[in-house]
Amino acid sequence: MYKHESLLKSNEAQQVVTVTKTSVSFAITSVTICFIMLHFCPSQLRAQLGTTPNIKHIVVGRCYTYTTLVNPSLRYDCEEIWRQFEEAVISHSSCNVTVEDYFHMFNAMPQIWPCDNFLFWSKTRTLMHSYAAVFRHFWTLEDTLVGYMFNDLIWCGQEEDSGFDFSSCPEWSACRSHPVYSLWRQASQNFAEMACGNITILLNGSIVNAFNRKSMFGSVELDSLDPQRVNYVNIKVVTSLGGPHIESCSQGSIVDLIQILQSRGFHWTCTDNDQTLMILQCIRNPQHSSCQTYANTLLNRNSLTSD
Repeated sequence: MYKHESLLKSNEAQQVVTVTKTSVSFAITSVTICFIMLHFCPSQLRAQLGTTPNIKHIVVGRCYTYTTLVNPSLRYDCEEIWRQFEEAVISHSSCNVTVEDYFHMFNAMPQIWPCDNFLFWSKTRTLMHSYAAVFRHFWTLEDTLVGYMFNDLIWCGQEEDSGFDFSSCPEWSACRSHPVYSLWRQASQNFAEMACGNITILLNGSIVNAFNRKSMFGSVELDSLDPQRVNYVNIKVVTSLGGPHIESCSQGSIVDLIQILQSRGFHWTCTDNDQTLMILQCIRNPQHSSCQTYANTLLNRNSLTSD
């Protein structure tokens, strides 16, 4: 009897060990698969992100906010703008929304800005917003009505049913005519075509290809600038605190940008490490050694001036 009980307990123990090993093995396999997907298949994971929830309320709400608080002098039919946008997106497959499909939407929201206020940027988004906040006369694409309404949103239509796809939208690179890309391409072109007087461009000197022909600025905005309307193109190259210092007005892809501007008849200036841009970075990170050195330099300069 005792021997029989002992055998039963032994079999039960073996089963428990087997189940435990199987569970651990399954867990390790699952974690490994997730790890591989994160590192080698990021596009598939990102592609699962669908249309921004409550997109209609966000877009229409931003339109009313813009025309009521940001620029109350403007008069637009926000509901009509939404209808034209919705029709452009949901009447086509998610990879077949062209620039032309947004024609009626852009016609419903024309906008003109005074000269000398246009600020362009590439790979300097955070610093660009700080710079525009200090020099409030500057306007970026995000400050236009279309930029304000659709900034940081995602959208696409469904392949079969009429309506937005809230479960999954394709990557930009997966489509020839991505609905988000097409809208921003037309908005960027319109913004650049309006540019006049002296314009400013912020570029990141801490990366390779600060001026990239495949970026929205390099592929759309630059080609849409009119040398008959633009007096000067003022390039400001800014590097991160402490570097690396990879590109400048005399080095790297920015030299290519200057050559393009010259060939098209633009007048231009180029500045490395603008003082205001340096100070803005130091406000965000005042303890950085570069900021301490810069502050001491300014103090010594003021001291010599006062003496």
